[in-house]
Amino acid sequence: MDAKDILGLPKNALPTQEKKPRPPRESQRKPDGISREVYALTGGLPPLMPAIDASQLKRKAQSENEKISWQWLPFSNSARKDDLQLYHWVRVVNGVPPTGDYSFAKYNKIVEVIKYTDEEYEKYLSDTVCGLNWTKEETDLLFDLCQKFDLRFIVIADRFPSSKTVEELKDRYYSVSRAILIARAKSPSDVSRNPVVTEGYNASQETERKRSLNLILSHTKQQECKDVEVLAQAKRIYEARKSIKAPVEPELPAISDNDPCAAEKENAVADAATSSLNLQLSSVALSNPASETASVVASLRMLHVYLRSYAHAQMVEAVSSNAAIRTIKRVEQTLQDLGVTLKPKIPTKSVCAEHLELRKDILILLDLQRQLQNKEAESSSFRDADAPGTPPKRAMDLDRAFAPDTQSTGGERFNKREPKRKGPGRSEAPSSPAQSKRPRKYKASD
Repeated sequence: MDAKDILGLPKNALPTQEKKPRPPRESQRKPDGISREVYALTGGLPPLMPAIDASQLKRKAQSENEKISWQWLPFSNSARKDDLQLYHWVRVVNGVPPTGDYSFAKYNKIVEVIKYTDEEYEKYLSDTVCGLNWTKEETDLLFDLCQKFDLRFIVIADRFPSSKTVEELKDRYYSVSRAILIARAKSPSDVSRNPVVTEGYNASQETERKRSLNLILSHTKQQECKDVEVLAQAKRIYEARKSIKAPVEPELPAISDNDPCAAEKENAVADAATSSLNLQLSSVALSNPASETASVVASLRMLHVYLRSYAHAQMVEAVSSNAAIRTIKRVEQTLQDLGVTLKPKIPTKSVCAEHLELRKDILILLDLQRQLQNKEAESSSFRDADAPGTPPKRAMDLDRAFAPDTQSTGGERFNKREPKRKGPGRSEAPSSPAQSKRPRKYKASD
């Protein structure tokens, strides 16, 4: 007796659900070269890293006349100056040990540190601005440490006895090296390409850079949100200034239809308006980028630290803001035709400035080409109009918009459409007044 008997339910109350047969599992054959345990762990999946072909690991077959042995032999290292004798295992073929320098000695790179004499120090270095806070003993110790630690100034600052900062140590080293190189050079052209002479070290700029980086890294989330709000507000101000500086089309004066010289006056006014509009567009193309780039520079100053490539992209966007998408594509195509990349590969300050100036010149060139095409089209239309056999155009022949008579008080409706014009062979009958029209027939329902 079970629960169904107690409740009085039939034993087969619920329909039995037939179990669907599972599809037969495809058996995968274990590939050759893989053990059964490894295949069971990986499931036959390919490895993430490319496997090395086993044939590459096989060494070439040893010849019958070649006898190979491994021997514990000494070796010399040219990177060491103390003549230390070390040993290692060497592969010896037919009893002949390998000769030559140690294989890892080529990776020993030594920095050439400039040395100076006592006479050169008294003559060129004692009265320098940076040398006022340095003694000769401190300078000698600095150059000895630079020679010993290969210009690793972090380590040098840790080993230096006095409390000199890393920037002060760098400034002293590079200023002394620059003064010695210039003094020893026979002519300025001999050191014109030396980076120590051309690129001077700026300690104040390096200190300010580190201070700015520390300031950015110590920002809280509230300060970051505030910076984002400031940037958004600067963008809104920039968009507002951009809409204000948009060029306005000049209004053309109204021309009377009764004037016999109306067509000539209209052409003269149109030419003057076209020339003034072209001059206005040229002035906008030449003047607007400067103001827009100035606003971009002002917004970048609020970031304190930014990449020069990001600044260059913002400047390019500001210069091309007034140009159409088709013009921007033509600028990019012109750069590709000239063999210039769209983004500088090495975005230094001078390279970015020249790249931006080239984009401005291309925009001006495209604008002048467009104005030239417009002038050529106007001149060709004037030549076609002055050709013999062409009837002169009159102002009365021009289509004019229909203006409703607001003073009429008759039964005519306002904003009446203009009647269709008939051909020259047909005569147009005068329109009958409103009083002469037939009265409207009323229906029985009215």
